[in-house]
Amino acid sequence: MYNPKAFAVEDLSELHRMMDDCRLAVLITQGEHGLQASHLPLLLDTQQGPNGSLYGHMARANPQWRDLQAGAQALVVFAGADAYVSPAFYPGKAEHGKVVPTWNYLAVHAYGSAEVFSDPHRLRKLVGALTDRHETGRSQPWKLDDAPAEYIDSMLKAIVGFVLPIQRLEGKRKLSQNRSPADTAGVQNGLAASLDPQDQALARLMPAPSPKE
Repeated sequence: MYNPKAFAVEDLSELHRMMDDCRLAVLITQGEHGLQASHLPLLLDTQQGPNGSLYGHMARANPQWRDLQAGAQALVVFAGADAYVSPAFYPGKAEHGKVVPTWNYLAVHAYGSAEVFSDPHRLRKLVGALTDRHETGRSQPWKLDDAPAEYIDSMLKAIVGFVLPIQRLEGKRKLSQNRSPADTAGVQNGLAASLDPQDQALARLMPAPSPKE
């Protein structure tokens, strides 16, 4: 992705945190049938490989897994918080008017080739781990064992799992770092005052202006 140095995230632990914060990623491949994309919840194993590995599954009826099986390079996009930045947020609008709209956002791109698997034991372990992650915090978390064993077995036959060792990572935090301190503060204040929860979330991610500024 286009990633000016002012916005680039290079710290591996920060990249991993940004990936973990994204509940639904987009897996993109180029294969025999052209470009394909699937929206998938993924698990990140930070201990496997120098950049970590991603685990997920998709419907067996989804032809994209065949691209992975054939060795296609994959791009996985993790989209974080985002917000429209109005020119009205900049103090410079009143001073000289030389301002235009933009967008602030967080994103991580992970690249690699995947191993596909259909082993029931591995699939059960993967589905169980994904379920535990997203059921955490509920008063009565659902478990795989809550469903009849034969039903779960039939469901596992309908999916294909994959593990994708991450070969390359790119991270971006575009939070008005290229603007003056006054403009950055104006953006943060403008987003914080918005009624949109997404705008407010993005404002909380922006660093607080230094008292000296």
